[in-house]
Amino acid sequence: MGYKQKNNTAILVFANSSQVDEKQKALPKSRELFDALTAQTLKKVRKTELPYFHISESEQHGSSFGERFSNAIKKVFSEGYSQIITIGNDTPQLSVKHLLKTEKQLDANNFVLGPSTDGGFYLMGITKSQFETINFSKLSWQTSALFNQLYTQMTQSDTSILCLERLNDIDSTFDIKLLLHISVGISSALRNILLGLYSLPKRRFKVHSICYSSFYSITYYNKGSPIVLHN
Repeated sequence: MGYKQKNNTAILVFANSSQVDEKQKALPKSRELFDALTAQTLKKVRKTELPYFHISESEQHGSSFGERFSNAIKKVFSEGYSQIITIGNDTPQLSVKHLLKTEKQLDANNFVLGPSTDGGFYLMGITKSQFETINFSKLSWQTSALFNQLYTQMTQSDTSILCLERLNDIDSTFDIKLLLHISVGISSALRNILLGLYSLPKRRFKVHSICYSSFYSITYYNKGSPIVLHN
């Protein structure tokens, strides 16, 4: 269906259904929001023309988040890909540009991280050899320490680490408040859903101009059911 004919990179969308997201996150009545976020994420993924896997809770295996995430990555590698870009569905500012830039950096054998403002990460670009160096069981998943722990692990190997700009993800009402004051990457349809969840009058919000560094690098030399491939 129009994807690149020869590519070693696949995108892994590791995202639960809206029913599960609504229960797990501090956002009551947010099913519409997570449906919209997943749809928007998959739309952007398709625009890259890269093959992709969408793995929700019915296709995940493991007793912890780290195990489920690691097993999903292993599954994609087992399909013959040597590079994977992992993302979730809760970062509305994630763009096609971020994904394609990550693909390019993976081709140069770099490890790529997109840090979230809450201390986690919204994107990880990784090669098969780099994946084998990570001890997933020692990472504090779903905590503010995650990014730093993963970053530290990777600095201990002979790996070039590149970081994308820091973005906001959606886990709470506070995150919604932050995103309502950001103009870049938030569609009008998604903004209306966010406004409804935040229970504010639909007045005109003052939009603040926010500048991000485009892409910076830090280099260290010392240092359930079968998953379906969409193509």
